Amino acid sequence: MGDFYTRLCANVIFPLHERLKGHRSVAMLRELMRTQWYDRERLQRLQLERLRGLLAFAGEHVPYYRETFARARFDPRRVERIEDLRRLPILTKDIIRVEGDRMGTEAAKRLPWQYTTGSTGNPLRFKTGIGRKSADVAAKWRATRWWGVDIGDPEIVCWSSPIEIKAQDRLRELRDRLLRTRTMSTMALTTERMDEVIAEIRRMRPKMLFGYPSSLALVAQRAIERGIDLTRQGIKVRFPTAERLYPYERDWIERGFGCPVANGYGGRDSGFIAHQCPHGGLHITAEDMIVEIVDEQGRPLPPGEPGEVLITHLHSHDFPFIRFKNGDIAALDDTPCLCGRGLPLIKEIQGRSLDLLYAHNGARVHAVTFGALLRRLPGMRQFKVIQESLERIRLQLVVTDEFDARAAMPKIVEQFRYFLGPVQVEPEFLDRIEPEPTGKYAYVVTRIKTPPQAPAAGSPVTLTSEV
Repeated sequence: MGDFYTRLCANVIFPLHERLKGHRSVAMLRELMRTQWYDRERLQRLQLERLRGLLAFAGEHVPYYRETFARARFDPRRVERIEDLRRLPILTKDIIRVEGDRMGTEAAKRLPWQYTTGSTGNPLRFKTGIGRKSADVAAKWRATRWWGVDIGDPEIVCWSSPIEIKAQDRLRELRDRLLRTRTMSTMALTTERMDEVIAEIRRMRPKMLFGYPSSLALVAQRAIERGIDLTRQGIKVRFPTAERLYPYERDWIERGFGCPVANGYGGRDSGFIAHQCPHGGLHITAEDMIVEIVDEQGRPLPPGEPGEVLITHLHSHDFPFIRFKNGDIAALDDTPCLCGRGLPLIKEIQGRSLDLLYAHNGARVHAVTFGALLRRLPGMRQFKVIQESLERIRLQLVVTDEFDARAAMPKIVEQFRYFLGPVQVEPEFLDRIEPEPTGKYAYVVTRIKTPPQAPAAGSPVTLTSEV
């Protein structure tokens, strides 16, 4: 796989880098390459063994869990099934914010705090130890190899998070240079910046692209509009991360770069949850975590039915994440993947629970509903839906001369009123839409602090089908 220098990076330089950091990622990768072929029953036995170890450790060394287990009359030594996890309360971001140091072990007090980018305006503060960092590196490494690329293959990272951008010190720059990784900020994605990314792709000829799907979809769109062919630059795969990958973004990326899109799912707080293989299955990293899908009352949902995502990271001993509600909505899949791996599957990721608009009758309408409508309109470049109240929608639009407002706006208003009820839609035509402070592009923002009561059971609550 790869040329001589790629093999040198993957087998010597990067393993040495990981050893100097105290990581166990190389050994974990070897194990993951073996366990991915386990059948479901054998994987569940492995999960149960690691779950027992995590729970026993948390109950003995973590103040928060020692008290939580006592209140729930929960004995980790009596855990016999993975389903026994349901006896524990759900861990929310607010609990982590309040409990702070009591969420970690005594040794964790020496670890630096980690932060999410704070897409909601309130970043989450937590800690990650060597075990979890090693597991996440190994999981990402395995997923990369699924697509025939490896560490050391030329890579361009289009990134917008101020956390990583500020961390580009000389040591990291040297490491990236050795590993042939080029990080380009897309914090302010002007046409000039998009052209710089396009020029760097043509110069560097990377084998893989990595970054926010919204950013690279805009870059691909820009290349197509300028008549620049990036499909012959040797790009083998594009790895999106940190945002929901919308169908129209996948289309732009595949058309603009001429490569498949390997969807990934994870987060700074949750870890590396799942990754898509070349056969299309979105495989959960089951050796490292247990994924539950529950309804608003915390009850488990069957495969195919979307609900809140709960993550138990089995290597998070220093700062345990046990039944952590990460704010996402997804559904499990019980259909085996054609690749033959025994890893369980996620059927679809519908984004954050915050990616919702609220209708007058209390129904929750997902962003993809309006995204599908707006993206299909001729001349549409960018959009942003801002729900100021149940009665008022601000619709920011960036369009070309091809956009016919007189014909399109009545259809747009009709669709918004169909799903949301009697709302006023106020279009704002802009030259560009600014990203959020995190560098991400939020397609939907709601200002409603207290959502209306949802409809009774059996009524439509969210509209989330892929289109």
